[in-house]
Amino acid sequence: MNRLFFQPHQAGLSKVQAAEHTLRNINPDVVFETHNYNITTVDNFSHFMDRISNGGLEEGKPIDLVLSCVDNFEARMAINTACNELGQIWMESGVSENAVSGHIQLISPGETACFACAPPLVVAANIDERTLKKDGVCAASLPTTMGVVAGILVQNVLKYLLGFGTVSYYLGYNAMQDFFPTMAMKANPQCSDAHCRRQQQEYQKKAAENPKQEVVEVEEEVVHEDNEWGIELVAEVTEEELQAASGPKPDLPEGITLAYTLPQEKDGDGSGETVEETEQSLEELMAQMRKM
Repeated sequence: MNRLFFQPHQAGLSKVQAAEHTLRNINPDVVFETHNYNITTVDNFSHFMDRISNGGLEEGKPIDLVLSCVDNFEARMAINTACNELGQIWMESGVSENAVSGHIQLISPGETACFACAPPLVVAANIDERTLKKDGVCAASLPTTMGVVAGILVQNVLKYLLGFGTVSYYLGYNAMQDFFPTMAMKANPQCSDAHCRRQQQEYQKKAAENPKQEVVEVEEEVVHEDNEWGIELVAEVTEEELQAASGPKPDLPEGITLAYTLPQEKDGDGSGETVEETEQSLEELMAQMRKM
């Protein structure tokens, strides 16, 4: 937040206030509701859950999606607990301590693994994360990494809310190797969160009542009443014929293909012959062509 939103003239403002001012200047048509508090306390957690349940654009309606951009496990677990209890779909994101990798994750209570289903060691072992100190950890995060992860998160949000493309359940980013791992992880039946286990039971019940049916698409035969131009379909060119008519193919990395290759020159049929050079001008050549 400090590196993506905060501006020098906003010194003295809280992160929440600075973010609202910056975003409001970008798009004044967006309605903002800010709360500058710690969601892990009892009172604030209750209010946080209330805003998830009743904070939609229409008063009393739940919100569509929760985005988690917090920087510690305690806050993530609080969001996870609230969303599990309410059955609220949310997206979790983060940047690693080495500042050169990050991830986004779509969490659908009962369907996919929640944050407590496969917790990091610091959470599973009940270790206070503030006591952790690791050698080689970057003291300051890179705004470029944060910008990449934030962009991936927003792209996934747009696909989810607008219903296009493939929504990623988990998408990582490793800047050192330019690697983007992706996967989907099912919920853990032995999850430590009781609300997660309850959501799993409800999801399985709904899935049993409404099984997904495979849609088989049947191609309709195209019938042309007339064929004025005599157009007809012929067999496709085989790979061997295409190879024979194409030039040599260079070695390319996996996933890259050629759009075309230069045909090989054939000896003896004149196809490889070239026009001899001449000192005649273009106008003189054009005059000769007219006389032919």
